[in-house]
Amino acid sequence: MSEVSEAEMLEAIKFGHEAIKGHIKGINEFAVKAGLKPKREYNHETNDADLKAKVHKDTYDKVYAVARKLQANKNNRKEDFKAVLEEYKKTFSEEELKEKGALISKYYHDVEYDAVRRLALDEKVRLDGRKTTDIRAIWAEVNYLPMPHGSAVFTRGETQSLTTVTLGTPKDAMMIDGAFNKGEEKFILHYNFPGFSTGEAKPNRGVGRREVGHGNLAQRALKRVVPTDSGYTIRVVSDILESNGSSSMATVCAATLALMDAGIKIAKPVAGIAMGLITDDKGNYAILSDILGDEDHLGDMDFKVCGTRDGITAVQMDLKVHGLPYEVMEKAMEQAKAGRLHIMNEMLKALGDVREDYKPHAPRFEKLVIPGEFIGAVIGPGGKVIQEMQRSTNTTIVITEEGKTGIVEVFGTSKDDVMAAMAKIKGIVSVPEPGAIYDAKVKSIMPYGAFVEILPGKDGLLHISEYDWKRIDTLEGVIKEGDIIKVKYVGDDPKTKKIKLSRKALLPKPEGHVEKSEA
Repeated sequence: MSEVSEAEMLEAIKFGHEAIKGHIKGINEFAVKAGLKPKREYNHETNDADLKAKVHKDTYDKVYAVARKLQANKNNRKEDFKAVLEEYKKTFSEEELKEKGALISKYYHDVEYDAVRRLALDEKVRLDGRKTTDIRAIWAEVNYLPMPHGSAVFTRGETQSLTTVTLGTPKDAMMIDGAFNKGEEKFILHYNFPGFSTGEAKPNRGVGRREVGHGNLAQRALKRVVPTDSGYTIRVVSDILESNGSSSMATVCAATLALMDAGIKIAKPVAGIAMGLITDDKGNYAILSDILGDEDHLGDMDFKVCGTRDGITAVQMDLKVHGLPYEVMEKAMEQAKAGRLHIMNEMLKALGDVREDYKPHAPRFEKLVIPGEFIGAVIGPGGKVIQEMQRSTNTTIVITEEGKTGIVEVFGTSKDDVMAAMAKIKGIVSVPEPGAIYDAKVKSIMPYGAFVEILPGKDGLLHISEYDWKRIDTLEGVIKEGDIIKVKYVGDDPKTKKIKLSRKALLPKPEGHVEKSEA
């Protein structure tokens, strides 16, 4: 989204909702005409209502007490819940556990579900002791790693993202070759969620559902503020080092800081927050800001909202309830805005604005527009000129023809290299101006003078009589090939149309000197 307001987004959802009703009506009418019957209710599980009631009665108070301990550490809370279940299972015989152990565990999970939800609804307090609108403690730092072109670590509670930015040339753009669309993407965001971030020991065997979905959400949230004319291909990689809810939103925050650290002129900082919801059958509800993993698992909603100070750039919602009143949606968005702005204020304490320049080791980029007729001269026969420029300046030069002009993009590992390449290109496309002074390179020495290069690919004659005010019989031994001398462009030879140069014109005329006429 293009920084839309909460009110605009709500109106858009209402508009879409009304349109969907027409589609649903058509589907239902089609089903009747087609003679389709409702799906059969099916449950493959064997349930025991009496056992369910017993588990609830015997464990609810103990489970609620664990929830009421208000522990910020999720592992301690998990162990305490597990201890209640293990202690309760000891009241059953081995035969009973063998027969009904799985059902007991299942019904115990239902008890946890009820206890946590009642805590939030009745006491307006959460598992870690926060109120419904509170945000967990935030810590952030930029330039965390020395070698990437930008980096940041962002921690909110027990969720942490270490994000890096790498800058590349247009040749590094990701090729898009889909069924219906082709092209390239110069802003790439990868999200990695290794098992150790949640305390699991498991192999990482490629991209999964989480990596694709969360990475796509974060990429969409940031793409609106990333400049399209920077010339760089920008790759952002978020590695989740610890996770307890909302790692995709931590990615958005860390990526914003890493881009700013890299010197990328983003339009505005972007922050993200995950909102939760707990409801009951009596119409009571609690909207939770910055949800924990348990609140996502045991709650009714995971509503992620990303945006700048001025509006929303991306959202994603997962619902476990059948429908959501608009008044609840409206309140959730307003609460999300307040939380998002708080998070942004905290994260910007690490870096308040985009760095003025790129890192010293970041690739440099310059862009130049040249007349189309000079494209061939810059490339040279068989690419000889451009290849030599790239080799001698340690740069990458990309030329794109657009209409009657050429777009020249120069990339290098240092600013000096890029500027050297730019000077060579400007020399090729520059037109010598009479009266201008040049640092000329001696190319060859002849009996009547020397040919020198005043601009790349542009030579002129420095006649022997124009070297000095005093008479010189030969330039051999006076100058040699490769020397750099200052000369002035004094005109063109009317016969050969060649450039005429003079070194003498830049020297003070000796007192009493008389020009000798040519025989």
